[in-house]
Amino acid sequence: MALGLLLLLTAPGADASSSAGQQFLCDGDPLEALAFNGAVDAADIPNSTANTVPGAFLVLRWRNVTLQLPRTNNAGVPSYSDGRWWWQASDPDHPDFAQLRGSVERYSCERQA
Repeated sequence: MALGLLLLLTAPGADASSSAGQQFLCDGDPLEALAFNGAVDAADIPNSTANTVPGAFLVLRWRNVTLQLPRTNNAGVPSYSDGRWWWQASDPDHPDFAQLRGSVERYSCERQA
């Protein structure tokens, strides 16, 4: 898994400049969110809100776990999900973070200065 993340972070097109290293506190534990605009072949893909398109992804580091969540194609504010974990920052200071395992487990998050 560590090798996969290393390859991911050094891959061409893995540009984290848009929001590198945003810090949050989620359910009492520090969380780091890194957004990447992945390589996208078609510039005319719909739903490019916030300069992200499907192909972009988010890396979350939380509780000794590293998650890579692909950008969904949901309308509106960008959201990221791998089918189990979900992230959306409708309120950038209090993003929505949840785990979907039969039922939805939501984690309270707030931006750290």
